[in-house]
Amino acid sequence: MAAIFRRDFYEDMRSSPIMRHAVGKQGPITLDLKSSAFDPKEKVWTRFPPEGSKYTPPHSSCDFKWKDYCPQVFRTLRKLFKVDAADYMLSLCGDQALRELSSPGKSGSFFYLTSNDQYMIKTMKKAEVKIFLKMLRAYYNHVRAFENTLVTKFFGLHCVKLAGANQKKVRFVIMGNLFCSDHFIHRRFDLKGSSLGRTTDKPQTEIDEYTILKDLDLNFIFRLQKHWYQEFQRQVDKDCDFLEQENIMDYSLLVGVHFRDKRVIMTEGSFDSDSSRGSSPHLSPHLSRGDTDPNRLCKIKLGSNMPTRAELTIRKSELEAQLIGEPTGEFYDVILYFGIIDILQDYDISKKLEHAYKSFQYDPTSISAVDPKQYSRRFKDFVYKAFQEDKADT
Repeated sequence: MAAIFRRDFYEDMRSSPIMRHAVGKQGPITLDLKSSAFDPKEKVWTRFPPEGSKYTPPHSSCDFKWKDYCPQVFRTLRKLFKVDAADYMLSLCGDQALRELSSPGKSGSFFYLTSNDQYMIKTMKKAEVKIFLKMLRAYYNHVRAFENTLVTKFFGLHCVKLAGANQKKVRFVIMGNLFCSDHFIHRRFDLKGSSLGRTTDKPQTEIDEYTILKDLDLNFIFRLQKHWYQEFQRQVDKDCDFLEQENIMDYSLLVGVHFRDKRVIMTEGSFDSDSSRGSSPHLSPHLSRGDTDPNRLCKIKLGSNMPTRAELTIRKSELEAQLIGEPTGEFYDVILYFGIIDILQDYDISKKLEHAYKSFQYDPTSISAVDPKQYSRRFKDFVYKAFQEDKADT
């Protein structure tokens, strides 16, 4: 499946007017959408023959069909998220090449990043598309109601079907890149609130700024100013309620940490952050380029560009599955970026079987696959220990 979505095929599409045809199509935009706009059957197939047609431009790729899922909904979502239509189209369809990230994620999805880091393209399985379309109306209502929601921002859902005997399909979603920032991200944490298998498999000497660390690797408590901590709690509660109602589990709080200090603490030791600013050939699915373009400077808002104090913690014993270590009183000035990702996994029969099987071998509370209500409760319990109010601010 990934071979269909190879770079040269996609580059042919995006560098020609083809994606402009899909992305740039406009119509009247109203926030009060009719129920029919959310119907999973609400999709538009367009055939793109190489020679072009009355409605489509010529191109250098093979004959294919392009599908837009619920196009009116996604146009409205882009408006809600204050995405400029021209900038969005230029990011996806401009002359700069996409960057294919080094390897697929655990789900087998492939990731591509626009040259300006603003948008990420992720291939999807059919089951994920079904889940997304099923929850699309609830998702739309949620992000409309809560401007500061931390859940992933989705901008478009599409499918490409190649012509021929196989007629293979590639489904993909366009979403915001959480770590699109003028700050260099020194540390990345993927936090679920579970302990089983929740540590990096890299030796300490190989951990760098592109390593995705996990719960048992977390060695900080983030001390938020009172106002931001209260807002953080309110929004996490609302977002988790939404995900629980939609029967979603296995999501994560992705956290990016920029250290304002010259030295950045590792789990075992430290290194000079200035020495790590060179570009890496092995890019992470959640990437920041670290440039300092003044046009990309953003205002402080929940989950983005947030000045914070990080208190170093230490675990009493490596043998204990201690999710949050003991605070040491050693603080670092940091800037945080965070959001809730991977929100398209429902608690289906496979996850129920996984939970039952692992429960015979491990503590049921330590495994990732638990029912949405328990998952939400455990997730909140953990993040409210990892993120706390900064009492020194009062």
